[in-house]
Amino acid sequence: MTAAKVEIYTWTTCPFCIRAKNLLMNKGVDFIEYNIDGDEVARNKMAERSNGKRSLPQIFINDDHIGGCDDIYGLDRKGKLDALLADNKV
Repeated sequence: MTAAKVEIYTWTTCPFCIRAKNLLMNKGVDFIEYNIDGDEVARNKMAERSNGKRSLPQIFINDDHIGGCDDIYGLDRKGKLDALLADNKV
């Protein structure tokens, strides 16, 4: 079983970004962080991947757009996040 590929777009001082990263770290998940402070090119790429969403953070698991901080915490509350993070794909 391999771990899911987790990517998160953040700003350094964004409290929601910090909360989302803390959730992933508490679960022992390795993730790729794209810190896009003031980088409009990177933000535009993020918006393209997230169906136009420009708020931060934006989180992707196995290239699927999960959403932001509230979304990832919602998945965790419903017991659905761990299954996404397990990535049972062959």
